Amino acid sequence: MSAVSTDSAGATASQQAEDDDAGSRASAPLRLMAVHAHPDDESSKGAATMARYAREGVEVLVVTLTGGERGDILNKAMERPEIRADLAAVRRAEMARAREILGVRQEFLGFTDSGLPEGDPLPPLPEGCFALQPLETAARPLVRAVREFRPQVILGYDENGGYPHPDHVKCHQVTIEAFEAAGDPDRYPDCGQPWQPAKLYYFATFHKARLTALHEEMLRRGLKSPYEDWLKEWVDDPDKPGPDITTRVPCADFFDIRDQALLAHATQIDPEGSWFAIPRDVQRAAWPTEDFHLARSVVDTEKPEDDLFAGVRHIVSSTSGRSG
Repeated sequence: MSAVSTDSAGATASQQAEDDDAGSRASAPLRLMAVHAHPDDESSKGAATMARYAREGVEVLVVTLTGGERGDILNKAMERPEIRADLAAVRRAEMARAREILGVRQEFLGFTDSGLPEGDPLPPLPEGCFALQPLETAARPLVRAVREFRPQVILGYDENGGYPHPDHVKCHQVTIEAFEAAGDPDRYPDCGQPWQPAKLYYFATFHKARLTALHEEMLRRGLKSPYEDWLKEWVDDPDKPGPDITTRVPCADFFDIRDQALLAHATQIDPEGSWFAIPRDVQRAAWPTEDFHLARSVVDTEKPEDDLFAGVRHIVSSTSGRSG
């Protein structure tokens, strides 16, 4: 994608390109951006939702902040010397397969995976990694991507990153920065024409209500639940309540596509592992949605929602013939 020119004087080539681009978007005006830390995150969080919207004609872009270079190989079948020697290239190839399956566009922003520090005390993060970048350095390419793609809706992580991986926490920080800065012409002035997204959501993928519903449906069918011990040991933390789910997107018809995309990340996903312990028909019956928390909105919408574009569709429809 080329940057949009900020020069409005005269019928310049860049202005013509912008006009052509605006015209082409009029036929498919809804745009959704999902911001993720590593390859495979896009297939484990909100993937069925993206697949649904993409097949409904929404333009969907996954932005992947790092290459996942320091990720562990979680599928023992892929723990081979040639895979380990070129893990970055392997993960890029896996990402290419997953985005094709999901039917979305995808871009890497070029930061280096920070890895998940382990030990007590935790070791320092590697020099130059994504999590150690100054906020403006880390957010700049995302601001540029937002202004080029012009999404009405952005998906990202909450302040805990979904789980406390340093790249996920940093991903939250840069997503907030990009959402708030992209529409301000005085911020990041070298990153293209300002564009204000309408809504920012956090993924609410792994929460107790969903796991409990899946567990109970397995028991109802006489099946062994993989969540039995997990739920017995679950201790609710009053200081960290579960996610405030504002939006449940029906997408059960796309769970198969989600799982195919997950399997494309063969270094990260074991086909015999816990991701696939619950049959899809159980999932469809017990919890047929993917869930989100509406964190920011500049449009009016009534909660609860069943559509990420609630409050946006009528605005887009009324302006679809004009430039964004």
